[in-house]
Amino acid sequence: MVNEQWDYTDSYAFMERVREGMPPVIICCACNGGVQGKEYNENIPETADEIADSVYDAYRAGASMVHVHARDPRNLHGPARTLDVWQAVNGKIRERCPDIIINNTTGASFDMTMEERLSCLDAKPEMASLNLAPEMIRYKLKERKAPLLHPREVVEVDGCVPWTYKQISWYATEMRKRGIKPELEIYHPGCAWVYRDLISQGLVDGPYWIQTVMGYQTSSYPTVQSTIDLLRDFPKDGLWLCSGIGPFQLPLTTLATLMGGHVRVGLEDNVYYRRGEKVKSNGQLVERAVRIAHELGREVATPAEARNLLGIFDRSP
Repeated sequence: MVNEQWDYTDSYAFMERVREGMPPVIICCACNGGVQGKEYNENIPETADEIADSVYDAYRAGASMVHVHARDPRNLHGPARTLDVWQAVNGKIRERCPDIIINNTTGASFDMTMEERLSCLDAKPEMASLNLAPEMIRYKLKERKAPLLHPREVVEVDGCVPWTYKQISWYATEMRKRGIKPELEIYHPGCAWVYRDLISQGLVDGPYWIQTVMGYQTSSYPTVQSTIDLLRDFPKDGLWLCSGIGPFQLPLTTLATLMGGHVRVGLEDNVYYRRGEKVKSNGQLVERAVRIAHELGREVATPAEARNLLGIFDRSP
């Protein structure tokens, strides 16, 4: 297998790998998110069974990792706050996709406590997201109408999740105790200070799984130049996962594929397949990512190959 770690902005390294062959691309499916629901796209999975079915569809299409937001079964437009709900969701995913890498969110909703955000870790995911910057949010959610379960009125949000160095180190410590690999979420160049702080403390191990979140509120602009600027500060053994929000998902994941990075697609980040056409399933988005990878001369990583690249072990029964 081609060595996966290199400087993504090194022209000579890029040319060498174009000649010799890039490593297989890891496709992560962000299956549902914690904000938008069926009021935006009826194919967004909300219940545990819907999530498992949708993940299975993405898994069959080529996804080796799934990023999951469990929803509160008593309020499906709200996040899971307790371990039992996370166990139910992860368990159903494992039944359908025994070897897929489960990546649970600790981001969830802005109105959760820091303790509630940690509830997913004891559901035994292999990975969990770790935000590396305060998160300012402002949006208006349209009305959720019956016959959808748990209808609600229009919601307007203007808030902030005030992540601090201490809180981020605490989360990394809790993940380390459980053998969970953090997915380091970077939103802008300042996040490099934070992941280097975690590395200096010995709270994260290489290869570091670092996601560039492009086009989210208060993140870097979703442009080629902004992406490359983030990559310039990557540690030597950092692996790059790229996500783009909304219409920027397709161009930026294509950019990551041709540059040797890895990609995140899914209904959490993007509810449209193309202008005016809603996504039919997470599998549809994964299928497109697979086609692009093959057209650019890259194989798609199996779950076993992804585990090898990431240095994580299998938690399946």
